[in-house]
Amino acid sequence: MSNLTIRLDSKASERLYRQIYEQIRSEIVAGRLPPDGKLPSVRQLSRHLQCSQNTVKTAYSQLYAEGYITPRPKSGYYVGKIEGLLHIKKDAAYSPGKEPKRPVCKYDFSYQGVDLDSFPFSTWRKINREVINEYDPELLTLGDPQGDFRLRSGIADYLRNSRGVECKPGQIVISSGTEYLLQLLIQLFHKECVYAIENPGYEKINLIFKSNRVTYRPIPLDRNGMIPDRLTESNADIACITPSHQFPTGGIMPISRRIQLLNWANETKNRYLIEDDYDSEFKYRGKPIPSLQGLDKGEKVIYMGAFSKSLTPAIRISYMVLPEPLRKIYSEKLAFYICPVPTIEQKVLSRFIDEGHFERHLNRMRKIYREKREILVSSIKRLLPTAEIEGANAGLHLILYLNNGMNERELADSAEKNGIRVFGCSQYYFDREISGRRPALLLGFAALRKEEIPEAVEALRDIWYLT
Repeated sequence: MSNLTIRLDSKASERLYRQIYEQIRSEIVAGRLPPDGKLPSVRQLSRHLQCSQNTVKTAYSQLYAEGYITPRPKSGYYVGKIEGLLHIKKDAAYSPGKEPKRPVCKYDFSYQGVDLDSFPFSTWRKINREVINEYDPELLTLGDPQGDFRLRSGIADYLRNSRGVECKPGQIVISSGTEYLLQLLIQLFHKECVYAIENPGYEKINLIFKSNRVTYRPIPLDRNGMIPDRLTESNADIACITPSHQFPTGGIMPISRRIQLLNWANETKNRYLIEDDYDSEFKYRGKPIPSLQGLDKGEKVIYMGAFSKSLTPAIRISYMVLPEPLRKIYSEKLAFYICPVPTIEQKVLSRFIDEGHFERHLNRMRKIYREKREILVSSIKRLLPTAEIEGANAGLHLILYLNNGMNERELADSAEKNGIRVFGCSQYYFDREISGRRPALLLGFAALRKEEIPEAVEALRDIWYLT
């Protein structure tokens, strides 16, 4: 606690968790909390501040969602490594008040957050207590390398009923984040494999491939998703795609393109598709699009999912469904890996699913996010006259195209200077060339309160059109 000073004002209008979040974030931005520095545990900090553990958990969840801190299994929370955050000369002594000041963020359109007011804390706490109080020797063991069998069974039932995924519990591997699952797949396939990734696409995926020194090729998209001809030309063996809600464009891959990609995978023995179904639970028009894996008759699709959007990113539980031939290879080559998710967390989530709490929570969140999405879309149409919207029919973000004479960097920088965080889409292109592209911004809406959304859009209108 010696490196972290937090003062709470119970009479302030700002919520307690937000006060904790803002003060820790400021310490990280200023460099007073160094990268890899360990934060107090939730219990320690709640006791020190004389507030509830839920308040601290909510603050930590938001800091994690924005990338300021990272959880480590069985260890706690640590300050993240944020490149380019500080530009301080090595020979310059720290002087209070001289650190670079970042504008206070009043409205954050981050795509990584969730609705913090709707997490079922009481139910989660009750199940936690019940699981701990049970005499269960498994709580003290390493558990199954692929994850708790009961949890895998619950996930298999959920995927079959909601996503049309055909699988058995034995095909599921549980891990702590999709990044870890990708690294397992890299080890599962031979070293010479060439990977194809969407361009634009999820920015971490190229970092994962780079750090593992594997060959990958960005493949351009059209309105239907990854272009099959360009995929064939790349000589890739494995294609990583987000067909249910492409990141970041928000496009939904039609059945004709899905079949084209399945045909590509079936042309040779060693081709596979990795389907990342990262926020497929949320679709606002029509019925949910079934998974690509459900169409697969040749055992060519590896399905990946997580609970970061449906529950919270603080619950570091993800999973993949391996086709049976790959499941056998996994058992032979990688069964020595221990599941990184603590047994107790798996059992709590398993009970949460089996007792129907997860389904009820999802239904509630679909309603909340649909309302937030409608408020955001209507506010944009009313207040930003030259704006175009894409990708608003699913997921927890949309793409905003503007034609007010400002380029993408000017739009994002001017918003941040005025306390609003938006995200330029150029950062998700792997060629980084922005000339000739329409200015496009990614706006996430999950973490914003309903009443904040019109206020934020009105503020953007004032910044982008009236200044």
